[in-house]
Amino acid sequence: MPLIFLANLAGRERTRRSNRQLGCLLAFVAGAINAGGFLMVHRYTSHMTGVVSAMADDLVLGRIELVLAGAALLVAFTGGAGTTAVLVNWARGRGMHGEFALPLIVEAVLLLVFGLLGASLERVVELVVPAAVLLLCFVMGLQNAIVTKISRAEIRTTHMTGVITDLGIELGRLVYWNLGQRHGGPVRADRDRLVVLSTILVLFMAGGVAGAVAFKVIGYAAVLPLAALLLAISALPLVADLKKLAR
Repeated sequence: MPLIFLANLAGRERTRRSNRQLGCLLAFVAGAINAGGFLMVHRYTSHMTGVVSAMADDLVLGRIELVLAGAALLVAFTGGAGTTAVLVNWARGRGMHGEFALPLIVEAVLLLVFGLLGASLERVVELVVPAAVLLLCFVMGLQNAIVTKISRAEIRTTHMTGVITDLGIELGRLVYWNLGQRHGGPVRADRDRLVVLSTILVLFMAGGVAGAVAFKVIGYAAVLPLAALLLAISALPLVADLKKLAR
């Protein structure tokens, strides 16, 4: 039963339920990486709104080196999202089971690379920190694009602005009072969507707490369970593809 559950999470055949289960799980991972990574490199790496806003401020203030640094983060995040699109479309064109598992494998490997970079932080801090920030931005773009493609933009996992906005809209519909006749019918909240959005927000927060504690206690080794989780999710579809190639 657990094997079937894991296979369905990243398998080619998608259902609304499996999309939401994967989205919720990856929200936890994103929260852990974002909060834990901040303790290590002192930057939130999924918040592109803040990056672009900071670039505008720095441009006005004449701090060109910071503008270029922000541009590098933006390019890394965009490159991660683009990589997901390339991998998914490449695998889809070949009828692979692991079209969504491939980006997850890449994410797992990059998290391990981040852990190895961290091991060298004390010796070459000026080189490693910028590289680690760029790497995490790439990972966040990669992951966000995975769930965006799977759910047709219904679910986001790496930043909560859109999630909280949608949550507020549904709460507004929930408390709206339908008095008398109304053109277009009564206002009704999508309670199912309300539960999903709330779950994603809670799991992102829980992942943030878990990640912050883990990075604080054991340092960069905290990426190991996250990478193992991503490998477990993506392994079965890719094994099916390997078996198919071996025939």
